[in-house]
Amino acid sequence: MKISYQSEKNENQAIPDDSERKSDHINLALQSQTFVNESDNRFYYEPMMSGFPVNELKQIPFAGKKLNVPMWVSSMTGGHELSGTINRNLAMACKEFGMGMGLGSCRMLLGEDTYFNDFDVRGIIGDDFPLFANLGIAQVEEMLENNETDKIRRLIDRLRADGLIIHVNPLQEWVQPEGNTIHNAPVDTIERLLEKVDFQLIVKEVGQGFGPQSIRRLLQLPLAAIEFGAFGGTNFSKVEIHRSLIHRKELYQPFVNIGVTAEEMVDLINEMALDGEKFTCNQLIISGGIKNYLDGFYLTEKSILPAIYAQASAFLKYSQGEYSDLQQFITSQIEGYRMAKSFLTLKVPRR
Repeated sequence: MKISYQSEKNENQAIPDDSERKSDHINLALQSQTFVNESDNRFYYEPMMSGFPVNELKQIPFAGKKLNVPMWVSSMTGGHELSGTINRNLAMACKEFGMGMGLGSCRMLLGEDTYFNDFDVRGIIGDDFPLFANLGIAQVEEMLENNETDKIRRLIDRLRADGLIIHVNPLQEWVQPEGNTIHNAPVDTIERLLEKVDFQLIVKEVGQGFGPQSIRRLLQLPLAAIEFGAFGGTNFSKVEIHRSLIHRKELYQPFVNIGVTAEEMVDLINEMALDGEKFTCNQLIISGGIKNYLDGFYLTEKSILPAIYAQASAFLKYSQGEYSDLQQFITSQIEGYRMAKSFLTLKVPRR
């Protein structure tokens, strides 16, 4: 099945006559020069190879379901006064455009129901598109130690989620004034959980990304996907440093400038694949520093493994008010992606 998106070009725009158009060309020509040092060197532009942008995008298999577009709503927020509005808007967008969604941290739902309605969006998103709950590695470790993993099962069931995202955030926990201690290597905790549960798991970072040893171990696990949470986007360790006392800011600031970018992670995984390494996990969510549809198109096209992309901060920005703002933003991003798919090729394609 293919999903169509019709262009809204010129729907509400008066079309000038030829003389007015030519006058515009003359007046705007000097303002419209391009310069070589401003060129986006990632792409070749191929105007001969396609008609006006493709209206059809093929559905993408993901976590046992299908997405209509290669876009994912990353886990962002939970337990805030705006969370309900944000999650409902995002769920409506997932339903309308055919995206998948990761909820913000569901930690508070383990013990009480005060904010449950803010997370209960399955009825909005529907059953056709993936919805994942979200817990931190510290909480998962604690529940494993206390033989309480049934709490996670109940959380998944109540939210009617397809599985669980585990956000791995040791640096954030370390610099956070109220942070939890992580006693075991996160990969060991995830392996233990995989032995006990029958639902799907996604593992993500929160702004630093994953280095090659971490990537390799994760790819060897039976995960539904790995989400990058790469360096270059919102960094939750940096968020916590801003909340800290002055002496702690000075101590930890150099550390949060260390990380792995989304492109570096794609290149690392491609190298492993080309070297013949076998992966059990074969799905990527590329996030962290994805500013627009061109970044998403570039990195998903470059990836050897199947990949979709996420723009967390942009979704968060447009989801806090009227749904129409978010709707318009996503429509424009899909339109741009279709343009890229029609007219661009990578200068350094995947080998």
